[in-house]
Amino acid sequence: MPTFQKLPSGKWRVQVRKAGLYRAATFPTKREARDWAVVVESQAHHIAAGGFAPVPKEATFADLVEKYRGSHGRIPGKTKAATLDMLVRELGKIRLGALNAVVLRDFIDRRVKAGAGGVTVAGDLSFLSAVLKWGRHARQLDINDRLAVEARASLKVRGLDTRSKERSREPADSELQRLFEYWQANPRQRIDMPLLCRVALATGMRQNEICSLAVEDVDRQRRTVIIRDRKDPQQKHGNDQVVPLLPDAWAIIEPLLENRELGSIFGVRAASVSSAFTRACQKVTPPIIDLHFHDLRHRATAQFFRMGLDIPRVALLTGHKTWAMLKRYTNIKPEDVHSAIEKRALTFQA
Repeated sequence: MPTFQKLPSGKWRVQVRKAGLYRAATFPTKREARDWAVVVESQAHHIAAGGFAPVPKEATFADLVEKYRGSHGRIPGKTKAATLDMLVRELGKIRLGALNAVVLRDFIDRRVKAGAGGVTVAGDLSFLSAVLKWGRHARQLDINDRLAVEARASLKVRGLDTRSKERSREPADSELQRLFEYWQANPRQRIDMPLLCRVALATGMRQNEICSLAVEDVDRQRRTVIIRDRKDPQQKHGNDQVVPLLPDAWAIIEPLLENRELGSIFGVRAASVSSAFTRACQKVTPPIIDLHFHDLRHRATAQFFRMGLDIPRVALLTGHKTWAMLKRYTNIKPEDVHSAIEKRALTFQA
């Protein structure tokens, strides 16, 4: 039974001790205190029976997402933030107690009708699953955290392909030459795009990694550089990695360090580089189809293997954690194998 105490101020303090749960609060009237105590006792019964707290009747999915965001203390990445915003728009008004398989069925129908593919919808459901798991296991709410997992399993039955297509596009020498000539002939081109492209081809770094390189993170003696917060699916922040600068990369970067101790090496924004690259592909004659700046990383990674570097060394350069993540970039051709064998044979003869 709850205990009530009238305070000198005239307000009422109520305490509830039940099934290991303790709650206390103060209210202007005893009736409000009693109503609150009834709710808390009901929650205690629920927790004692199943180990989880009942979902507040008026709580919506948007409320849960808001608390989920606030609990992490870090700004989410662009993809995660955009997906959570979309989930709130689509499901935010649904009460948590009413969130079920039929609601998610209709959600998937709307996403597919809007043009989302299986990979995109699967990603949406993965973020939804993370929110529900957090609500159940971090907040101890009695919600079904398997809903999104089961909805994702239904995508295959629907005929939706949830596996992303492996991209193997590499820029050809002729394409790079046309791009370089376009930039060099354009007097309005402020960003040194040929320089940035050569860095990408020499390092295998991502666009944002190149643009975020700092002078103070370069070790001139060891010829290494620290890549800050390198992309990692398991570690979103603080994943700093020291990588070697191979001779071609060092030849480009070393002159840019002269008489400098601090600051961005290239002084450009990743978004500006992306826009300049895409615009150039559209402007050259004939236009270059389906080529992205990230494809330079693909070519660089394949080239590392063609140079004879083994998996651990290539992974150190590119930041990939597993062979499964790295092998899609290898793109080794039959002639590359013949070339490697011939080089080894020549070495043995020598």
